[in-house]
Amino acid sequence: MSFRVRQSKFRHVFGQALKKDQCYDNIRVTKSAWDSTYCAVNPKFLAIITEAAGGGAFLILPVEKTGRIERDIPLVSGHKKAVLDIQWCPHNDNVIASASDDCTVKVWSIPDEGLVKNLEEPITTLIAHQRRVGLIAWHPTAHNVLLSAGSDNMIFIWNVGTEEILIELGVLPDLPLCASWNYDGSLVAFTCKDKKLRIIDPRSGAVVKEHKAHEGTKPSQVVFLKNNLLFTTGFSKMSERQYALWDSNLENICIQEIDNSNGVIFPFYDPDTNMIYLCGKGDTAIRYFEITQQPPYVHWLDQYGSSEPQRGIGAMPKRGLNVNNCEIMR
Repeated sequence: MSFRVRQSKFRHVFGQALKKDQCYDNIRVTKSAWDSTYCAVNPKFLAIITEAAGGGAFLILPVEKTGRIERDIPLVSGHKKAVLDIQWCPHNDNVIASASDDCTVKVWSIPDEGLVKNLEEPITTLIAHQRRVGLIAWHPTAHNVLLSAGSDNMIFIWNVGTEEILIELGVLPDLPLCASWNYDGSLVAFTCKDKKLRIIDPRSGAVVKEHKAHEGTKPSQVVFLKNNLLFTTGFSKMSERQYALWDSNLENICIQEIDNSNGVIFPFYDPDTNMIYLCGKGDTAIRYFEITQQPPYVHWLDQYGSSEPQRGIGAMPKRGLNVNNCEIMR
């Protein structure tokens, strides 16, 4: 009987940790209980939400400035309460947005050389939410367009340049946990506390599709893939962590248990290789899978393991990778 191995260009992908002198040391990562990645990176800068007394702050480091970080390093410290989410603008490496417990979203401009003193004045403050803002996502194709979602169950899509609300959506019945734009920004997917997965057309404000996703009560995450497929991570009724793949009509293609750990899993998707990386808070492993058209559709490739548990996770855009060393994700 012949045994045929599945053909894949990425079957031998492996993870490799950088040497200690190329790492960042002595960073006081926030102890906030909010389920966010706490970290954002682009080819110029690394941003990490930090512990701060009397308000919310995050630090900005030039990517090449590795080694031990001083305790009195300048911070971005304009929020009155804890910072919950940070996202770099995909069209401008010097612009970062932050969402906070103080009900505001602020947009900051970082000088090319990094911060030399505390930055307290944003270029834009977006005020509309009545409760804390836990979620922001830049539009993938339109410049200066930012989505924010908060605990008031409202979604606002902003023109950051003029501080105007372009679109106001009140279609979510419960707390939004995660948002993901599709490839061209024509649709946006949400997971909510009511355990449902929704696809929303932001221009008409209509819920295009909705479906019960993971049955567990803990937070679930979603990411839009190519061909308008969706990939979600969440928990089963028995609190087992699981991932699932859905088509554009939210019909389930596959669902698979991972393990019994209790940390939220964040998916990071690479559309060029069609690979997905699953990073869990408190985990010591990063798992990677390949998405294909053939059953079982989500193929296990390998996992990278370390001795230190993860506190925050960020994915470098392709522009910042060392392709000469065949690096496909960092």
